[in-house]
Amino acid sequence: MVNIDEFVKRLEIVLDYYGLNASAFADKIGVQRSSISHLLSGRNKPSLDFIMKILEVFPDVDLYWILIGKGNFPKNLDERSSEISKSLPPILSNEDSFSTDELNNIKTTGNSSEPKKLNFNLENSEIEKIVLFYKNGTFKAFSP
Repeated sequence: MVNIDEFVKRLEIVLDYYGLNASAFADKIGVQRSSISHLLSGRNKPSLDFIMKILEVFPDVDLYWILIGKGNFPKNLDERSSEISKSLPPILSNEDSFSTDELNNIKTTGNSSEPKKLNFNLENSEIEKIVLFYKNGTFKAFSP
């Protein structure tokens, strides 16, 4: 069961961490401003939809932490790293990677500012996933 007073304290921690007031937070997660006001005053309890919107917009918020106070905020870097590694393909074997000569060639070829082109055969390749990494350490994965 969610203790509303404790939930409000954790929600205020999230607001402070991101430097948002209640109105800006409501706008960011796409809820009415009055919803935040009612939650912060203890009048209402958070709905599942409300919690899911927080988690969607603020990936550093841990579900168990926001609900019951277990876990960490922001999520540990180790947890984020393991989440990322679970979604990535296995590490390439030595046979699949570049040789040292190829890498040296890429590093030392020419002095122009034009990017170097690697010869990959991508004619019949399909995009499986696109991952965007943000400077704050978070990421979003998109699948077509």
